[in-house]
Amino acid sequence: MSLKTRAILVVVVGVVLGFSLSFSGQIMGGAAPDQDALALERARQLAEVLELVQQDYVESVDDTTLLESAIRGMVSDLDAHSQYLNASEYRDIRASTTGSYTGVGIEVDEVDGAVTVVAPIAGSPAARAGIRGGDQIVAVNGTQIQGGNLRQTIGHLRGHVGTRVSLTVLRDDERKIDYEMRRQRIHVASVHKELLGPAFGYVRVSQFTESTSTELGKAVDELQHQSDGMLDGLVLDLRNNPGGVLDAAVDVSDLFLDSGLIVAADGRTTDARFTRSAHQGDILDGASLVVLVNNGSASASEIVAGALQDHRRALVLGTATFGKGLVQTVMPLSRGRAIKLTTSRYYTPSGDSIHDVGITPDILVEDTPGFPDSSLSGVTNRDADTQLAEAMEYLQVTPVMHSKAR
Repeated sequence: MSLKTRAILVVVVGVVLGFSLSFSGQIMGGAAPDQDALALERARQLAEVLELVQQDYVESVDDTTLLESAIRGMVSDLDAHSQYLNASEYRDIRASTTGSYTGVGIEVDEVDGAVTVVAPIAGSPAARAGIRGGDQIVAVNGTQIQGGNLRQTIGHLRGHVGTRVSLTVLRDDERKIDYEMRRQRIHVASVHKELLGPAFGYVRVSQFTESTSTELGKAVDELQHQSDGMLDGLVLDLRNNPGGVLDAAVDVSDLFLDSGLIVAADGRTTDARFTRSAHQGDILDGASLVVLVNNGSASASEIVAGALQDHRRALVLGTATFGKGLVQTVMPLSRGRAIKLTTSRYYTPSGDSIHDVGITPDILVEDTPGFPDSSLSGVTNRDADTQLAEAMEYLQVTPVMHSKAR
C-alpha cells in the first residue's frame, strides 16, 4: 500500500470511527469493540479500492477527484434528490433560489449539440447588444465552445458586475457576429401575468424563488388595476413548475388563504420537523381561483396546489402532479462546496403524503401539446390551450364571493 493511500486510510479511519463513537455514544453510552472493528474494516475497504483505481485504472486519476467522486456517489445513492455540489454547482443552485445572478442575461440550452440562445432577458446586456433567440454561441472571450459543454459555457458567461465579456454567435444565415458587453446583476422573473377579459386574470409561476411571492402579489395588484377593481377570478398556472424554495411555496399559498395549516414536515432532526400556517389576508378577497397542474408540477408546486385544494380555496384542474413529497436542505461545506440532502417528508393539510403519488386534480383535463409556453413569452391562447379554456369556463360560471363591496 502506497504512503499516499495509507495517509488517506488514516483520515478515513478517523472519520468513520468518529461517527461510530458519536452515534453509538448517543445510543449506547459508548462504542462496542465489534463496532470499532467494523468501522475499521469499512475504512480499509475504501482505501483498498482507492489504491486499486490509482494503480490499475486506464488513466491516471488524482486523489482529490477520487475522494470527491466517492462523496458524490455516497450522497447520490441515498435517493434521487440528494447530491454533492462542487463550488460551481453550489453557486448555480444559489442563483436559482435567489432568482438573480451576475451575467449577461441570456437563457441558453443545448440544441443538436450546439449551445443555443433560447431568449435574451428583457433589459439585459445581451438584449441591449442585439443577441437573438436561436443564435448559437461559438466562443466566449475568444475561447471556442465545444458541444456538450453547456455548464462550462454558463460559467464563462458569469462573472463580477461591471466586467467585460465578448461573445461570438452564429446566426441562421451562418454569419459570425461578435458582441462585447458588461456583466450586470440579472433578475430572472418567475411570474408572468395577463388579463383575460374585464375581470379575470392569469398568472403563471415558472419556479419558486425567494422573490416569487412578492412578484406574484405585485402581479395580482397590477391585474386588479388594469381591471379597475377586484378580480372576479384568477388562474394560477403551475404547469411544468419543478418547484424550488419551500418557504416561497408557503408564502404563495398564504397570499390566498386567511388561516389554517399550509404544510407540515417530519424528519429525524428538530429543524426537519415543522409546520407552516396561513395568516389573515386573501389578496383576491375571496374571488374564485383555479390552479392548473400537470405531471411537470412538482415539490413546491404540489405544496401550493395541495394546500389550496385541501382548504377548498381553489379548484385544481389538469392532470396528476409529479409526486415529490421530500424536502431538501442545502448544507454548506468547506471551500465553497455543499451537499443537498433530503431531510424531511412533507404532508398536505389533510395529512396526506404525496410522494410518488402526486396531487389528484378536482377536474381532469389532459395536456395540450405546446402549452404552457415554456419561454413565458407571448400571449396565452385560450382557444388552443384546453386546460386554460376549461379553467376560464369554470371561473365565468362560478359566483363571485367578494367579502367587501367593489
